[in-house]
Amino acid sequence: MKIRIVKLTPERLMELLQGKSSGFSSNLPADAELLDLKFDLFSRQVLAVVRSDSFEDVAEGYLPPELTLSKSPELKVAPKPTPTLKAEAKVEAKPTVPKATQATPPNRSTAKWENEFSPEQRKLLSFQVKGDVMVVKPIQFLKEEWEDINEVVVSLGGKWVKGDIISYWEIPVQQG
Repeated sequence: MKIRIVKLTPERLMELLQGKSSGFSSNLPADAELLDLKFDLFSRQVLAVVRSDSFEDVAEGYLPPELTLSKSPELKVAPKPTPTLKAEAKVEAKPTVPKATQATPPNRSTAKWENEFSPEQRKLLSFQVKGDVMVVKPIQFLKEEWEDINEVVVSLGGKWVKGDIISYWEIPVQQG
């Protein structure tokens, strides 16, 4: 897959659409095409999926690297994730999520549910309370782990929410 994800704030996107962004210049390849555009309410980010034959190929099952836009005239491309082989010949992808979202510090509202997951599972997930639900997002591609994590979520009354770009679990927060 020769795709990249571009993340923008809604305000930055509006500036670009209105032509107000003075320091912005793009060196996207001439053959770049927009495949999808989504707004993630949880992270307040606009996610644009862009494809180009000049992008480095990323194997299926890996998260597409982020194409970072900056005010400078250069665009920075995140390095391609390198697979590592385990003794059982499993391939793992390094997470391409920003470090700030990888480790959500536990607080009173999420610690109760986080303890339902094994330490290995907690390393693969981020937890955040949004309104009357707790959102549990994988921070990397899950293979065999998905079913075990889904079983824990279902036992807590939660469900899997399938999105076009970002999917996650929701667990209702009992008020009381």
